[in-house]
Amino acid sequence: MTPWIASAPVSFGVWGPHVGPADGDGNDLLAAMAAAGYRGSELGPTGYLGDPDRTADLFAAHGLVPAGVYVGLELAAGRWNEEARKGFHLACATLRATVDRSSAPGAPPAPIVLADDGAPGLDAPRNPADRSSGLDDTAWAAAVRVLAEAAAICADHGLPTTFHPHLGTFVESGWEVERLLATTDLTVVLDTGHALLAGTDPVAAVTAWGSRVDHVHLKDVRLEPLRRARVAGPAPLRSWWSEANVVFGQGDVDLPGVVTALQRRNYAGWLVVEQDVAPHGGPQLEEFCDDQQHNLDTLTAMVSQDDR
Repeated sequence: MTPWIASAPVSFGVWGPHVGPADGDGNDLLAAMAAAGYRGSELGPTGYLGDPDRTADLFAAHGLVPAGVYVGLELAAGRWNEEARKGFHLACATLRATVDRSSAPGAPPAPIVLADDGAPGLDAPRNPADRSSGLDDTAWAAAVRVLAEAAAICADHGLPTTFHPHLGTFVESGWEVERLLATTDLTVVLDTGHALLAGTDPVAAVTAWGSRVDHVHLKDVRLEPLRRARVAGPAPLRSWWSEANVVFGQGDVDLPGVVTALQRRNYAGWLVVEQDVAPHGGPQLEEFCDDQQHNLDTLTAMVSQDDR
């Protein structure tokens, strides 16, 4: 397989509403991705690169292909509010405009990456064996209705969807992913970092989730910050998450094993390189670039080795 490898603004310190040293207008960030050799990028938080037209113009100017955009939903609420609905439509419009300007022959689809936003006080990591901490059947049925409406909105914009299991949310543990797969038609993102820290072997997940995996976030993470968080008691994810994320080869994820498993399944979607780093007090753009060049070179070598 000739992979389509993308970067993401989160690897340069851009987290949700929080922005780091690589803030500004986003032009330098996209220029750095293109210079490193990434073929595309996810869009980052909706609005980070400007309105739909400006976002599309920036991607086109740097020759990058859009690889999707992450959008969180409050699944525990079981319903939409108008602000969330408006923001969701804007995310769809932004991705649609960017795909229309910067598509490329043979590129994988660029999905709206759905995820749960969790709820106040929902700390991570939860015990993957404790099902009492998840949504009950009634709440889950309401969440499924929210997801179905989100998928319908995406379809109206001509966009595919996929779902991202995420620490600190109500789709975190392996059993929650299995429930999602059993009760919806959604495909899923394999995020190697979130999976491992939630107690799911990422290599085994490629087999277990099979063809339902259509988008991959490759992270390398260390388990030690997780162990410390569990010993200390419930802790907000943001208090230790950045520490867990490391450059490829320095963590506990079997990235070569994941790549091999994907190759064996003839996976043809995006490989999105992510190294979630603290949005404040972190390195400047040049240091981010060094790490992301390393990650790309390491992944390219893994893929080349598997192709032999």
